Amino acid sequence: MTVVLGLDPGTRHFGWGVVRRVGTRLSHIAHGVLDVEREGELGDRLVAIESRLVEVVREYRPDQASIESLFFAKDAQAAAKLGHARGVALLVCARAGLPSFEYAPTRVKRTVAGAGRADKAQVAQMIRVVLGLTEIPRSDAADALAIAVTHLQGSRLPAPAPKRPAALR
Repeated sequence: MTVVLGLDPGTRHFGWGVVRRVGTRLSHIAHGVLDVEREGELGDRLVAIESRLVEVVREYRPDQASIESLFFAKDAQAAAKLGHARGVALLVCARAGLPSFEYAPTRVKRTVAGAGRADKAQVAQMIRVVLGLTEIPRSDAADALAIAVTHLQGSRLPAPAPKRPAALR
């Protein structure tokens, strides 16, 4: 059994999803979106993301993490902010002793929806079907679940994860 935390970073809406694989069967454990106040300093939003993400890791105790890799955006400032949120996610995972794996958005879309240019609605609908959810998750959570599913369906699964530091048990 492997439990993976999928992460879709953002400085205002940070998606997360936890998926379990037993044999070849995938099952949904939990998902959500960390909504951070739009006002305020970026540093304050990153602190809020960090503390809430630590809570998710403590509650669901994943074995591994998968995160969306950086992509080139037309807006350099937006890309930089996304990089900050990714950095927080990678730091939380590293402190928890979670091996982290990165996946390009096109690979995630291709894995889940069959096409690298699938839109968010297609990805969310396919995640609902694949994981047997009764409702379509919010797009940020659906993307995070899709990232976890991509990792679990890939062949790069490593040996069992190392023990977590006592601070996050």
